[in-house]
Amino acid sequence: MKPSRSQLAVMNVDEGEEIVGGWATPPIPQVGVYKLLAKKRRDDVIEWTHFIQRDNGTKEIVLHGEVEDRAKLNTVIQLANKNLTKLFGVSLQIADYDTYTLDGKKSSDVKH
Repeated sequence: MKPSRSQLAVMNVDEGEEIVGGWATPPIPQVGVYKLLAKKRRDDVIEWTHFIQRDNGTKEIVLHGEVEDRAKLNTVIQLANKNLTKLFGVSLQIADYDTYTLDGKKSSDVKH
């Protein structure tokens, strides 16, 4: 059985939740792109996922967590950047991100 889109997603955004932002590194040869996505849940907690998108498109979650506010999210990004700079000489930068509906359509293509 083929997994559903929500099972393949690194983060699901439910009704009443909002995307806080997306960050990505430049491509790292033989590794891929490190990315971080964050959303604000209905309870105002910010949930984040840090993952690698490999050259073949597969995604591997590195870390996943929650913080109380944007200041603590900035600390998470700073810590990730410290390690990424040390290991690969790159850092996370604000980036565009793709969002899809459960039926596979790009959210930007859906009329609201």
